[in-house]
Amino acid sequence: MACVVLLGSCDTKLEEFLYLRNCILDEGSMSVLLIDVGRNTVEHEAISANQRDLFLQYGGAKMHQDMTRADFVAKMTDYATRYIAELYEQDRIHGIAAAGGSSGTSLVAPIMRTAVPVGFPKLIVSTIASGDTGPLVEETDIAMMYSVVDIAGLNQLLRDIFHNAGAAIAGSARAYAGRRQAAKRQDVKKQHVGGPAEPTKKRVGITMFGVTTPGVDAVRKHLESNYPIEVFVFHATGHGGKAMERLVREGRLDAVLDLTTTEICDHITGGNMSAGPHRLEAAAEAGIPYIVSLGATDMTNFGAMSTVPEQYKQRLLYEHNAVVTLMRSSDEENRRVAAFISDKLRQHAKQPEMVEVWIPKGGVSIMSVPDGPFSDPEADEVLFSQTRQGLEGSGIEVVEDPRHVNDAGFARDIAEALAAKMGMR
Repeated sequence: MACVVLLGSCDTKLEEFLYLRNCILDEGSMSVLLIDVGRNTVEHEAISANQRDLFLQYGGAKMHQDMTRADFVAKMTDYATRYIAELYEQDRIHGIAAAGGSSGTSLVAPIMRTAVPVGFPKLIVSTIASGDTGPLVEETDIAMMYSVVDIAGLNQLLRDIFHNAGAAIAGSARAYAGRRQAAKRQDVKKQHVGGPAEPTKKRVGITMFGVTTPGVDAVRKHLESNYPIEVFVFHATGHGGKAMERLVREGRLDAVLDLTTTEICDHITGGNMSAGPHRLEAAAEAGIPYIVSLGATDMTNFGAMSTVPEQYKQRLLYEHNAVVTLMRSSDEENRRVAAFISDKLRQHAKQPEMVEVWIPKGGVSIMSVPDGPFSDPEADEVLFSQTRQGLEGSGIEVVEDPRHVNDAGFARDIAEALAAKMGMR
């Protein structure tokens, strides 16, 4: 039987959560742990844990009635996260769901992001799911379902949506539970069979953008065709870079080829696809094989042309499509990108000999090859020279290659360099 955790503020939406709970149970072979994360304690036989239980278990005391909302949300997020993480570690739960408005959604989303790993089923029915969900989902796999109407009383439309949500999380939880059981049976089988274990594929993370796709595809095919490697490609849209760093920290990647570091440009200039200030840290700190290149550092990403900030209106802009405008990196921005890369790797490389930086001098993207719309050899040279100088004496090898980032030979050689770092050749 699969078990779903259902998070909700029962002091304001008990009727709705009881209905959603029944929708999940109606799917059969299911159990539900209803966890009340509301401010005021509610007593109901269907509630498995409430505010009083969590505050006593993890805070050692009841909630003070004069506690501010901000303090309550911070403590409830912490306590509920710890409780659900324990349930996960005990293998007692197989999915997590929630429903709410903006306040409820902003409370439960961090719990889901932190308590359980990527790959564990997560679903939020929310009144704000049709808006900008990036700050809620971040680098995780939370599924968002728009409630269409407010979650304030039951009506036929909300009932239908709750039935869909119940079926979705129940099906996902059963599938997840089945995979867990199959993995356990396989582990038991391996323990009893004896003899040499089957070779396990190493997990390699690679960052990609549209303008580095040919190079990444060539790297992926080369690695998977020639070595026992499984490649995980991350779209360098901000959340993609953060997702890769998270998986490294969780021990779920064995090596990284950070071919596309364009998110650094957006972090520096205020573009739409920044991965934040901690980019490049995880793999360096983990001491795993780590090759960094400069893919797509010739550009910052903005939305439609009309959304480009006023201070950039006179810059070299390229309308990639109706919703994406690219801005060519300047000399000064390239200098800052190079400083970011060299500073991060110097500060965080646990084993400098496991890190390499490759400079594709023929062009860092499709856009900046000779005769490309972003071709600017002078700006490129600032990036290349500053990166090289910034890493001098660090113990990190810098490889300057005359080819562009999407060249088939460059892709083959950088893939082989990673395989060598992994001890595969």
